[in-house]
Amino acid sequence: MQCPMCRAPDSRVVDSRLGKDGDAIRRRRHCDGCGHRFTTYERVELTLPMVVKKDGRRQPFVRAKIVSGLTRACEKRPVSTDTIEALATRIERQMMERGESEVASREIGEALMATLHDLDAVAYVRFASVYREFRDVHEFMRELEDLIATRGSTPPRGKSGRSAGRPRSRSRA
Repeated sequence: MQCPMCRAPDSRVVDSRLGKDGDAIRRRRHCDGCGHRFTTYERVELTLPMVVKKDGRRQPFVRAKIVSGLTRACEKRPVSTDTIEALATRIERQMMERGESEVASREIGEALMATLHDLDAVAYVRFASVYREFRDVHEFMRELEDLIATRGSTPPRGKSGRSAGRPRSRSRA
C-alpha cells in the first residue's frame, strides 16, 4: 500500500482488526520510508444489479429509494427507523444474492410488499396503492378484502368495543 505522505510504494501492516460493524477489516500501517502511520480499510466490493423499470429504462440499484418508499408507507405508524433500515438491507441483500446483473423493478416492489404485508397492514395498503397504481376505489377495495382475508375475518377491537380505526357515527340534533 502506498504511503499517503511520502508516496513510498510499500508499507507494512502493524495491526489488523475487524471493523466496528463487522463489514470491513481495519489495518494500521507503518511506512518504512518516512515513519508515518495510517489506517486502511478492506471491504468487500458489492455489485448491485441494474434495475429494469416498467418502461424498459435501466437505472442503478439505489438503496435510498427503498428506504424512502418504506418511510413514506410507514409514516405515522408504529414502525421504527431501525426496522425500515433492516427491511431495506434485507431487500438489498436478496437482490445481490440472486447474482443477476439486472432485476425488474416489479420484483423489488413485490418483495417490499411481501415484507410490509407481514409488518403493518396500513403501511402495506399505502405502499400497494402507489405501487399498483389503483385506478379506482374498486381495485383498492379488492386489495383490502384480500388483506382482511389473509389476516383474519374480524378487525381488532379497541377498548370501547368498537372496531379499531372506525370513527363513531355522530348524531345530529
